[in-house]
Amino acid sequence: MSNDVTVRSVVYEINGQAFESRLVYSASASQPRPGLVMAPNWMGISQGAEDIARQVAAQGYVVLLADLYGQGVRPANAEKAGQAMTRVKDDRAVLRKRMQAALKQLLAQKDVSLDATRIATFGFCFGGCAALELARSGADVEATITFHGTLDTNTPQDAHNIQGAVLVLHGGSDPMVPADQLRDFKREMDEAGVDWQLNVYGEAVHSFTDPEADVPGRMMYDPRVSERAFKAMYNLLDEVFVDAPTV
Repeated sequence: MSNDVTVRSVVYEINGQAFESRLVYSASASQPRPGLVMAPNWMGISQGAEDIARQVAAQGYVVLLADLYGQGVRPANAEKAGQAMTRVKDDRAVLRKRMQAALKQLLAQKDVSLDATRIATFGFCFGGCAALELARSGADVEATITFHGTLDTNTPQDAHNIQGAVLVLHGGSDPMVPADQLRDFKREMDEAGVDWQLNVYGEAVHSFTDPEADVPGRMMYDPRVSERAFKAMYNLLDEVFVDAPTV
């Protein structure tokens, strides 16, 4: 694990609107590292999201923490987060465009040790939905991982565009993802012939990776489940990246 993780802002525009993502990486890396687009939860670019990005980058990755709301849009509470999230989540074309822009920004970082042939995406809650929409758009990613994310989509036929493996890390008692949503997602993946997995963690609810989550029965941090879920992500990334061509 690297202890020299660097965080810097990456500012760009989408249709004239400014966005400010975070690039998180080891400045001393001597060999090119796989790249990951991280979609945060509904709080957007926050200290909690940055902490996760740092932890993941320390495992040997270049992480682009995606700004999905716009520069300066940093919700201070759940009400503001809900408003910001709904505006984007309700327009999947906009959500895809912002995730695609984040991926493009990651690939454009030429001064870091990035292996552009080994790219994946992951996200949390709303960010899980965002990561899946990036995959459904046909993005060239080796894997898509969602932590306690919503799975619904208006265009299930777009699963045929998914190019890599999909891993869903789901709380077995998550009230945000009802049984019919899981059923529809399974059908969507199967009909498209996607290489997909579903890990269900017994009694875990929504936001099980978030140390700030403390709403019993609805959103609750579970350190043991969180550790298991991250191990599952790293195992899949090891698997899909081992066969990727090197730079």
